[in-house]
Amino acid sequence: MTLSDLMRTPSPDHPLASEHPTSEHPLAMPAFIDHARLVVRDLPLVSSWYQSVMGLSLMERLPSGETLGAGGRPLLTLTTSGHATTAPRNAPGLFHTAFLVPDRAALARWLAHAAGLQVPLQGASDHLVSEAIYLADPEGNGIEVYRDRPRASWATQPDGTLKMATLPLDLQTLYDEGLALARGHTHWGGMAAGTSLGHLHLQVSDLPQADTFFRDVLGLDLMGTYPGASFFSTGGYHHHLAANIWNTRNAPRRVAEMTGLGTYALRFNDTAALQTALAALDRLEIPTARTGDTVSLTDPFGIGLTLSA
Repeated sequence: MTLSDLMRTPSPDHPLASEHPTSEHPLAMPAFIDHARLVVRDLPLVSSWYQSVMGLSLMERLPSGETLGAGGRPLLTLTTSGHATTAPRNAPGLFHTAFLVPDRAALARWLAHAAGLQVPLQGASDHLVSEAIYLADPEGNGIEVYRDRPRASWATQPDGTLKMATLPLDLQTLYDEGLALARGHTHWGGMAAGTSLGHLHLQVSDLPQADTFFRDVLGLDLMGTYPGASFFSTGGYHHHLAANIWNTRNAPRRVAEMTGLGTYALRFNDTAALQTALAALDRLEIPTARTGDTVSLTDPFGIGLTLSA
């Protein structure tokens, strides 16, 4: 079995194929982040941590890696090799993977679980469109666990972009109100079914280059900016992808087999949008490889990327 098999999305007869996320869910948009692959040094340690702390389930184990998910949906693949080298802090790659839970009660249940394990948190923010908690795995890969507020409550700026912020999140209130919403169903049985990879936040070396690639080549919409960061999505979601230069301005391209983000997958519900992106890649003579219906390439920062319908 190949790496592309480890990264595969559900087949038509997969139990998830019959599930239909709501029209406002990020997975229902024209394109969305479907999967991510991390290169790690200690596969047993990191995999065990994602299972015990994050509540992901082991879906497949191979000599080269393991695929983890929630509710039957593959979300994260961990791979390792004897050639993996530790990425420096200023290398392009992962800022965080963002696990979207179905509702506030699910976020509160995970928070209670993490508190019981005394898991160190790195922050908690109210982004107006969402509530988010931040932490890192044992090898320093950033993680966000979040829930979206209803779209009807999202506000827009005068220029039409979404109004987002980074305000303190009161974890005690989230804990109390979220568990009250759970109505006694507080038992931790792993990450809630319906959890998805809501977005992916990248570290890049050049923001205008990121804007050009994600907006003008792949066709994502620029939803907002922040000093040193851009946020991209489709279908009006707050962001499926983010890119920042806070630690990596002018850094050299990522080198193969560095630890951290090895590959990420962008999946298209809109096949016309996928064809437009592929035409742009061909026009700009950006090298691609095709395996079945999946197109593989390397983004401008040295990170592997797959595109599929």
